[in-house]
Amino acid sequence: MNALPTSLQNDADKPVEPSAAQRRRRRRVVLPAVVVVVAGLGIAYVITGPLDDGKAGDTGSVAPTGTATITKGRLSARTSVNGTLSFAGSYQAINQGSGTYTKLPKTGRVYRQGEVLYRVDGKPVIFLEGASSPFYRDLKRGLSGTDVRQLNAALVALGHTAGGYLDPRSKYFGWATEDALQDLQDDLGLDDTGTLTRRQAVFLPKDKVRITSVPVTSGTAAKAGEVVVKAGSTERTVTVAVDAAMQSQVKEGDNVTITLPNMKSTPGVVTSVGTVAKKTSTGGATITVRIRPTDEKATGTLDQAPVGVSIVTESVEDVLAVPVNALLALLNGGYGVELVEANGARRIVPVTLGLFDNTSGTVQVSGKDLAAGRRVVVPAS
Repeated sequence: MNALPTSLQNDADKPVEPSAAQRRRRRRVVLPAVVVVVAGLGIAYVITGPLDDGKAGDTGSVAPTGTATITKGRLSARTSVNGTLSFAGSYQAINQGSGTYTKLPKTGRVYRQGEVLYRVDGKPVIFLEGASSPFYRDLKRGLSGTDVRQLNAALVALGHTAGGYLDPRSKYFGWATEDALQDLQDDLGLDDTGTLTRRQAVFLPKDKVRITSVPVTSGTAAKAGEVVVKAGSTERTVTVAVDAAMQSQVKEGDNVTITLPNMKSTPGVVTSVGTVAKKTSTGGATITVRIRPTDEKATGTLDQAPVGVSIVTESVEDVLAVPVNALLALLNGGYGVELVEANGARRIVPVTLGLFDNTSGTVQVSGKDLAAGRRVVVPAS
C-alpha cells in the first residue's frame, strides 16, 4: 500500500477540532438534568434548572395535560372491609305448656306483641315484650317482682291501662294489673281470669320480631322448657371484623358507607366497637364492629348477605389538597406538583404529603407557594 504524504500523516495524528456548533451541542448534553416522573403514570419531565429557583420554564411534558384547582377543606382516610348484613338480635321463645302443637308461626313473618304466636291444643300463646325476667311462674294478684313489672309495662304498651291507673313501672300485681289483663284476655278470646299462666304467653326482648326458624313441628308433642321459636328483631345490622390495631380509630357514631349486593351504596353509623380481640387463621387479630344502616328500607330483605363497608379512620380539617394524579415523583426523592402561573407558565414545586382521601381521590399537601384556588397540572382525561 502506498504511504500517505508526510503532511497528511501529520494531520491524521492530530485530533479533529470540533466546530463551534458542535461544542455548543456537547455542552448542552452534559448540563445536569433533573428527571421527574408523574406518580403512577410513567410520564417524564426534564427540568434543566433547580426546582426551587422560582423561575418559570417549559417542563417539556410529553403527554397531554389539563389542570385542577388546589382546594382547602376536610379530608378523610378510609379503610374498606367485608361485612355481613343481617337482622339484629337473636331471641328464643321457650314453651311452658304441655300438649300438642296445633299451629306454629311462619319463618320470615313479623309478629308484634299482643299477637298469638302459636297454639298448643288449640289454645293461644301470646307474645309479650319483656327481657328483665324469665317467665318462671304464673302471675296473679298479690305478687310482686320484676316479672310483674314487665307484665305491667307490656299491658300499658298494648293500651290496657285500667282507666289510666296501671303504672308500667310498678312491680306490684294489684287490681289495676288484674283489670288490664282481663281486657287483654277478652280481646284474644281467652277466659278473662285475670291470671296469666306460663302456658298462655312468652316474653321476648322486642315489641316486634321476625321469625328466623321454628325448631318444632306442628302435630308433635309440646314440652315445657323447649325452644319453640327462634327470632330476631326487624332492625338491620352490619357486622364487620376490623383489624384490632384500628380499634382506637373506629368509634361509635362514626359514619360509614355500605355497598350492598346490588352494588348500590347506602349510609350507616357505627353502633358498637368490640373490646375483645379474636385471633385469625393468619396469625392476626380482629375486633367486631357493628353498624346500623341509616336507611333500613334501602337494605332490602336479604339475611346474612355479604356487603362492603368503607369506614373513616382518620380526618383532617382546613387543609390544602390536590388530586393524587397531580403528584410528580422526583428523582432525588419526595414529590412535587406543577404549578400554573397566571401568565400560563409552569414550574415544579416540591410538596410534603399528608392524608390520602381515597373516596375523593385527593391528597393533603403543604409547601411553598401553595394556596387554595391555584392551578396544578394533571394528566388529561
